[in-house]
Amino acid sequence: MVKRIALVTNAIDFVGPPAVRALLNDGYELIAQDPSFHDPGAKNEFLKSYPEAVTIGIKEPKEIIDYMWDNYKKVDVIVSNDTFPAIHISIEQARIEDLYATIEKLLIFPFKMMQAAIPNLKKQGHGNVIMITSCRTELPLPAGAIPDIARAAENAFVKSLSIELAPYGIPVNAIAPNYLYSEAYFPKAKFIDNAIGKRFIEEVVPAGRLGKPEEIGELVSYLANMKGSFHTGTIIKFAGGWPVAPRRPI
Repeated sequence: MVKRIALVTNAIDFVGPPAVRALLNDGYELIAQDPSFHDPGAKNEFLKSYPEAVTIGIKEPKEIIDYMWDNYKKVDVIVSNDTFPAIHISIEQARIEDLYATIEKLLIFPFKMMQAAIPNLKKQGHGNVIMITSCRTELPLPAGAIPDIARAAENAFVKSLSIELAPYGIPVNAIAPNYLYSEAYFPKAKFIDNAIGKRFIEEVVPAGRLGKPEEIGELVSYLANMKGSFHTGTIIKFAGGWPVAPRRPI
């Protein structure tokens, strides 16, 4: 049986760990990219949980793609797990440098990576692309302009990329989480162990809890293993029913 190859970027944070685990369980040869893997300590700590994975610390998007096709000659699944700390501040007080940094990580990085991958994907004639974005723009909040701008642009990029690759039978879809447990955005100490944070989640999220990593892993697995290519261009909300209209008295 020919080994299937999967790439997960920024593997330590956000949806990286559940994506890695799901694809390893599905039998993929898994290449986990993260800039922190240049540090042997971070790399070894990751491999304690995912010893079957191959780790790379390459930072430049094109170099990541070059590494994949130089070493594996194909990539069956690309999970672009795009993450950056959400900077919440009013537009009036915001630093333009923070906007640039957010856009660089959430939009420019995946744009450059997919720009480099497109010729290879077209040539091999198959592949599933999964972008990890956010559905936070469903209900913009005060002081959320910087992350909202970047995530809205990233979701637009998913749509454009899916149109360009659809004629080649290569589906491009996004998983757009909010209120997913991760130490990057909703850390356990603040939103699970802390009574105030836990109550906030119970009140805001219809499901009454944070999403579990293994639950989003199921969705990664489904998109990665699709046989057909007609399901493309979708941005799948993963948010426990959020947002909902505020409750009003009868």
